[in-house]
Amino acid sequence: MLENTFVFILSNAKYDAPVESTGFTVAKYLSKNNTVFYIEYPATIKDYYRLKTSPEFKKKKDLFTKSSDGLLATETPNLHILITPLLLSINFIPEGSLYRKLLKYNESVIVKRIKKTIKKYKIIDFIFINSFNIHYPNIGKLLNAKLNVYHCVDPIIEDYDAKHGHLSEEIILKDSDLVICTSKQLYRNKLEQHPHTFFVPNAADFEHSEKANSAKTEIHPKIIGIKKPIIGYLGNIERRVDYRMLEKVMKMNSDKSFVFVGPIEAEFLQKINKETPNLYLIEQVAYKLMPSVLKGFDIAIIPFKKDNVSHTIFPLKLFEYLGSGKPVVSTDFNIDLDEFTNGTVPFCKTAKEFSDAINDALVNDSQEKQNLRLKAAKDNTWDKRLDEFSNILQKHLEMKED
Repeated sequence: MLENTFVFILSNAKYDAPVESTGFTVAKYLSKNNTVFYIEYPATIKDYYRLKTSPEFKKKKDLFTKSSDGLLATETPNLHILITPLLLSINFIPEGSLYRKLLKYNESVIVKRIKKTIKKYKIIDFIFINSFNIHYPNIGKLLNAKLNVYHCVDPIIEDYDAKHGHLSEEIILKDSDLVICTSKQLYRNKLEQHPHTFFVPNAADFEHSEKANSAKTEIHPKIIGIKKPIIGYLGNIERRVDYRMLEKVMKMNSDKSFVFVGPIEAEFLQKINKETPNLYLIEQVAYKLMPSVLKGFDIAIIPFKKDNVSHTIFPLKLFEYLGSGKPVVSTDFNIDLDEFTNGTVPFCKTAKEFSDAINDALVNDSQEKQNLRLKAAKDNTWDKRLDEFSNILQKHLEMKED
C-alpha cells in the first residue's frame, strides 16, 4: 500500500461540486496515508466573469491571483485543495499550432502554481495523477513526476471534450507510466495503447448510502407528497439517458411517479416530455443529502441508452443505489456490470422488459433480496477498490526506484 508519499491529482471536477467525483474520492482515500494535493479543474477568465457572483467563486476569489499559493485546507487531514490562477479560454480555437501554443501557456501557469507548492513543502519526489483531465495533457511530463499516472474514468464523448481531447489523450497515454481504468471496456481499449494498463472499477461509499435505511434519515422534503410508488433516478440528466424508452415506460406505468433528481443539461431538456403527468423533475441535491432522496424512492433506475460507447460506462450510482437497499432496474447498456451485482439487478433490453422489472420488484421484493443487494454494495466499496489502486501505485513506484 502507498504510504508517506506526496501525491498531486489533476482532476476534471471541482472539489466542492454537488456530486462528488471519482477523482476527489481517490484524493480523500489516498490522503489517509499520504499527503495529497487535489488540483481542481482550472477556471478560465471566461468562467470568472460568468460565475463571479456565485458563492463557490466568491470563496476562491483571492486564490485565483498569481501572487497566491492557491492552497485551501480541508476537513480531511493531509488533503489540500490547490486552485490555479485563471487561464485563457481556448477550447473554441480549432485544433492546430495556435491552440497548442496557447495550451502551452495555460499549462505553464498550472505548473508554476504546482511548483510553488513543491517548494513550500520542500517536496523532492511525488506521484502525479491525471484524473481524466484531457484538457491539460502535458502537466505530468512538465513536472518530472516520479510516477506519472493516467486515471481514465470515462470515454471521450461530449463535443467540447472531443474537439481536442482525442489528440490530448494520446499525449497523456504516451507520457504516462501506467493507466488505471474504471470500466472493463475502457481497460480493453487502453491496453491496446499502453502495456501497463489496469482495471479498478468504480464503487460507492456504503456507509453513506446505507443511511437511507436509517430511521434517523428523513425523506427529502422535495420527495414528500409525491404520489407513491416512486420510480427514481438520481444524477445528471444528459446524453446517456434513453429518453425514447423512458417515455414508453412512463406511459405503461401511469399509476406510478417517475422522479428525476439532478441537473438537466440544457440541450437535452427538449427531449423530456415535461407534459407527462407522472414525471417530476427536481433540481440537483447535494451529495450529503443523497440518502434522504433514496429513502423516498421505491425503485431506483438507471435508464441509460445502449450505444457505441455505453459499454465503457461504470456508473457510481449503481452501488449507491444498491447500498440503499432499494430494488434497482437498469437497461443493458453495459453487460460487464452483471458480474458485479450478483444477480440482484435486472438489465433490460426493451421498454417492456424495463416496465415488467419495475412491477416485479414492487410486488415481489423481500428482505432476503434486500440483503443480497446490500451485500453486493458491501463487496464494491471505495475502501476495497482504492486499496487496489494504492497497491498498484506502490508496486510501480518501487519498479521505478529499482
